[in-house]
Amino acid sequence: MFEVLKTEGRARRGRFSCAHGGEVQTPVFMNVGTQAAIKGGVDAFDLREVNCQIELSNTYHLHIRPGDGLIRQMGGLHTFMNWDGPILTDSGGFQVFSLAPLRRIREEGVYFSSHVDGRKIFMGPEESMRIQSNLGSDIAMAFDECVENPATYEYAKASCERTYRWLERCKREHDRLNGLPETINPGQLLFGINQGATFEDLRVWHMKEIAGLDCDGYAIGGLAVGEPTQVMYDVIDAVEPHMPQDKPRYLMGVGTPSNIIEAVARGVDFFDCVMPSRNGRHGKLFTWEGTVNILNAKYAADSRPISETCQCPVCRRFSRAYLRHLFKAEETLALRLAVLHNLYFYNELTAKIREALDQGRFGAFRAEYSERLAERV
Repeated sequence: MFEVLKTEGRARRGRFSCAHGGEVQTPVFMNVGTQAAIKGGVDAFDLREVNCQIELSNTYHLHIRPGDGLIRQMGGLHTFMNWDGPILTDSGGFQVFSLAPLRRIREEGVYFSSHVDGRKIFMGPEESMRIQSNLGSDIAMAFDECVENPATYEYAKASCERTYRWLERCKREHDRLNGLPETINPGQLLFGINQGATFEDLRVWHMKEIAGLDCDGYAIGGLAVGEPTQVMYDVIDAVEPHMPQDKPRYLMGVGTPSNIIEAVARGVDFFDCVMPSRNGRHGKLFTWEGTVNILNAKYAADSRPISETCQCPVCRRFSRAYLRHLFKAEETLALRLAVLHNLYFYNELTAKIREALDQGRFGAFRAEYSERLAERV
């Protein structure tokens, strides 16, 4: 399933395989399609054009609408959205954080009021596994609680312990579902999630505990939720030595191009973030020269592409002036083109990281680009 091909310091170059899509090269950035679509008018065929390897969708949102039962009836999420590559589904655990005013946490699970129509919903470990089994994703994430920051030590500790108990329940139900003859994807994998807020001792304890449950991969969750960047790096540094060496490591919801480079240097293999699509929809574009705010007046008559070194479908065809015009005219095409460019950049970023690791020059790559990619053009 996963093989580390080469290392440079703690940075890892690997390959990963699952039921759909053949071999995935790591480090990898997963393109976020929360509701089976990338926000900004991007479809599954576009994902191929921007070199996406893994698509990510959300369990809670697809359960709410259109319903995981309907998606199962349609043949699973791959058929529903016409994507033949790997899919990872988040468990709904992040919504325990993001929809805090609409939920109550209990030992058995979480009671939600739907953000769409207010109807009452219960989701616990078993329900999350059943929904993800209905979706037929290649990687199911364990149901957990993403704790808000800052949190008290006492609350974070109790949440960690409960998340461990939830993972035990997830694993039992996941194994049961994969053994059923009617299961859409009996090869579905399960990743456990490390929690513990910003308390390094809780993070280490929790990682050691969940590593003993022998999941198919492990994620570090509950970061990039408001804590300083250095604190995030410190948590990764504390947790990484206790993550199984032969399993993929996934840093959830992270992040900027610099965050990705720095996390790879700390031993992370998988990433996802809404940043390329969200920022793109507001006119912020990522390039190898730094970030571009295409709404700036200086681009009104600029005939150059977003980046003269970029080979994405947008940079090959359109000018900065045209893209700025689309934003100013509030044309929806602006969102689509900006998101396509940013997704291409993020996928190219991880491709260049892999190339640098292959050639034994990741340290030099990190020194050249980690700070530069955070600068404005």
